[in-house]
Amino acid sequence: MLLRAIKSIYHKELDTSYGTQEVASFFYLLIAHFLKLERFVLAIEPELVVSKEDETVLFKALSDLKQQIPVQHIIGETEFMDLTFKVSPDVLIPRPETEDLVRWIIDDYQQVAKTDLKILDIGTGSGCIPISLAKYMEGVAVSALDISSDALAIAQSNAAENEVAIAFYQGDILEGASTMPITSNLNVIVSNPPYVRELEKKEMQTNVLEHEPDIALFVSDKDPLVFYRAIAIFAQKNLADNGSLYLEINQYLGKEMLSLLREYNFKDIELRKDIFGNDRMVKAVFRG
Repeated sequence: MLLRAIKSIYHKELDTSYGTQEVASFFYLLIAHFLKLERFVLAIEPELVVSKEDETVLFKALSDLKQQIPVQHIIGETEFMDLTFKVSPDVLIPRPETEDLVRWIIDDYQQVAKTDLKILDIGTGSGCIPISLAKYMEGVAVSALDISSDALAIAQSNAAENEVAIAFYQGDILEGASTMPITSNLNVIVSNPPYVRELEKKEMQTNVLEHEPDIALFVSDKDPLVFYRAIAIFAQKNLADNGSLYLEINQYLGKEMLSLLREYNFKDIELRKDIFGNDRMVKAVFRG
């Protein structure tokens, strides 16, 4: 079958659900992953015919997309900070907004001797944050915590694939991460914890609601800052003097986050917007 004919079928079947541009992006990701073809292949070979085996793979992927399965789960991986990360329904799929949080840390510590830095990521999921920091800040001591053993298995695999050393620990930050042999005097604590309120579910896409872990996404409407409060308390005990806390936050709760951090005596608090103009991340400094 002609590859361009399969592409046309993708658009016919999926454009209403996803939009033309996103469907084209899906198609090119899939042919790159499964067929090892560049995205411009149809411009060079418009009459390219694919094998029956490849045709079957692409139509299976089409069926999965129609069921709202994320394309990252179909291919089993995604890109983050120009690195490749395995993903599954056990971990949150890394988002571009989180890259901005990682870049903020990298930029802030550009002129600092990396061998002097100790960084902890809380709620690591796929490991995209600590692995990226270890990759681009060579020499730092990076550790990561998650409550899920399944998530940690994926994160450990991703660390190995990206050739970085991360100390992974299983524990619950809501219980003070008491099972983690924390070394105090951390220079950086970073986290992208659950922050989506139940009331916001109606704004979310089906492919997120049905195929990404609730434990990594949702908090109760009654106490949406529960994880941030626990992280702030933990940070007070484990950050070095002038250590920094970096957090991805709920876009609707920027003011509430600033108030919480002031309540716990953090200083030099800075709120930043994401590429869409939403309050998305905050930095605060601890002075003991």
